[in-house]
Amino acid sequence: MAEEFYNVGKIVNTHGIAGEVRVMATTDFTKARFKPGSKLYLTLNGVKQQLTIKTHRKHKKFDLLSFDGLASINDVEKFKGSDLQVARTDQQELTPGEGYYYRDIIGCQIIDQATKQDLGTVKEILSPGANDVWVVQRPGKKDWLLPYLKQVVLSVDIATKVVMIDLPEGLIDDAN
Repeated sequence: MAEEFYNVGKIVNTHGIAGEVRVMATTDFTKARFKPGSKLYLTLNGVKQQLTIKTHRKHKKFDLLSFDGLASINDVEKFKGSDLQVARTDQQELTPGEGYYYRDIIGCQIIDQATKQDLGTVKEILSPGANDVWVVQRPGKKDWLLPYLKQVVLSVDIATKVVMIDLPEGLIDDAN
């Protein structure tokens, strides 16, 4: 079976002349994922390349990374616009209560606990700030934005791909 890879960030630009790249992270685990010595992958001209992280630091809302053996802006310029990925075998297992990988949530059905109504399917997850926002696709209606809050999301069953929610009063009009 072929190795599975998951996106953990996008290289949006270079930073300085010493081979650093500016990354817009798409993972909640930046400290672990971008730790020096960790392996990441990107595809360039149809070829998957392995990169080993040399340094990681935060700068504004970006993660700045450098890679072993790539010490110049000329070495990393070609990576701009590339997605950084992690191999499934390199991902740590999550303990109960630690959270979920985006891939586990995307595709889940959202069910209102009170009415047992199917409100749609999670098609995307946004990370605008304090909490994630799940984009719920609804048949025949516009997408609905569901904030991931403990008071709203009551249970997540990854095995059955079902999320039970307690739909707050203010969100009922948006959902229906």
